[in-house]
Amino acid sequence: MDSETTEFDFLVIGSGSGLDVAGALANRGESVAVVEKGPLGGTCLNRGCIPSKQLLYHAEVMETVERAEEFRIHTDVTGVDFADIIREVNEDVSSSADSIHHGVRTSSQHTLLEGEGRFVDDRTVEITDGPDAGRRARAETVLVAAGTRPVIPPMDGIEAVDHVTSREALQLETPPEDLVIVGGGYVAAELAHFFGTFGSDVSIVGRRRHLLPAADEDVAAAFTERYADRFDVHTGYEAVAAAESDGEVTLEARQYPPAWDDASERDDVTVTGDTLLVAAGRQPNTDLLNLEATGVETDDFGFVETDEYLRTTADGIWALGDIVGEYLLKHNANHEAQTVVRNLLGEDLEPVDYTAMPFAVFGSPEVAGVGAREQNLGDAGRDYATATYRYEDTARGQAMKTDGFVKVIIEPDGEILGCHIIGHDASNLIEEVVVAMKAGTGTVWDIRESVHIHPALSEVVDRAFSGRFTRHGPGAHEHEHHHHHEHDHGHDDRQHE
Repeated sequence: MDSETTEFDFLVIGSGSGLDVAGALANRGESVAVVEKGPLGGTCLNRGCIPSKQLLYHAEVMETVERAEEFRIHTDVTGVDFADIIREVNEDVSSSADSIHHGVRTSSQHTLLEGEGRFVDDRTVEITDGPDAGRRARAETVLVAAGTRPVIPPMDGIEAVDHVTSREALQLETPPEDLVIVGGGYVAAELAHFFGTFGSDVSIVGRRRHLLPAADEDVAAAFTERYADRFDVHTGYEAVAAAESDGEVTLEARQYPPAWDDASERDDVTVTGDTLLVAAGRQPNTDLLNLEATGVETDDFGFVETDEYLRTTADGIWALGDIVGEYLLKHNANHEAQTVVRNLLGEDLEPVDYTAMPFAVFGSPEVAGVGAREQNLGDAGRDYATATYRYEDTARGQAMKTDGFVKVIIEPDGEILGCHIIGHDASNLIEEVVVAMKAGTGTVWDIRESVHIHPALSEVVDRAFSGRFTRHGPGAHEHEHHHHHEHDHGHDDRQHE
């Protein structure tokens, strides 16, 4: 054993949600080592949700101003201090990361090891580069929470082309004139909205049939349609080659057959712009950790394999967050961290509970969802029922001159299987459904029997759950689904006002 190895009770690689576990153990008097190669706080704080949502709120304000004419309010935007917006958000993020750094540095219980960590054996990690290069740490319990990084998919010539990922995009101090985005998921959707709102002409090339392929298909289709009105959208195309000359980037894209229902051939697409943003998903950082030196196994995509308690295949090594690949969402990583803390400190092991794990996309329109998607239930041959209600059919939705819809999926007996929302404030509206599914009876009655404020936007959720459902699946033809103790709202708001 190397003589410079320092012994700890607990060691964590990654300072995102892994810090929650480190803090809980430090509070119990355990000695804790934190290995981190970048600023503290992980992806969410430094280059993910926090900066992007702060920037996206600026876009929401801009969009509100631009829509003012619809409400007979005449406005002119006299200027946008774009660089100041970017700088302010990034300074805010840096000061948060610095304060976490200071907290860990000055804690008598924590030891911060700065640099890239690689396993030497199951419980020993060596810092290979960075300020603490050469130091080794060994611990009784190790947590792998090292996250993910953007994927650059194979494209001919991409190495020779200047391109950015979400990390650099959030720091561009002037909006590109012509932004080309490869990818059709959350990050692509959010950044297209942000730069599009501040004057970029945006082109999007996505492999799947719709943008947001992880959403329910009806929502994804509606979202894609709305984005196609705003941007140059090519879905069902795979970016295969990139070239650059005189500051202009040219992207070649080819039809991606799995995205299409038919076998007809579609012409290749060429897209040009001055900035290329690659937002084509994320890959786990497992390949940087030298896991070969441990008994930790990964799946085909490189994500760490864990059991239901978040233990890896190696004794004493646990994992959580994006590197586990269950849900690449900050609230999920925090939730997993709570499970690991309970399992390390409690008497009995408790499985991680992924019931009703919601997601939201802060594009325009917003999208949010929880639970089953209809395309999966259809594929599985399940009996289920659906109902949809539109924003503009509520008093508040009409006042806002906004469109969008809530789609509910239930078991024929009333159990909530999923809910999917596209439209204003979707990220907030989904929450009562999450509470019902996780902490209530998990049935439509949780929503129906709660009084909803009139005329608040939440009525659109109430109406979706209280209306007529349509049966689907093998048993659909037996009878149309109509709940016997349904209290129809009459769906005319004037009678309530």
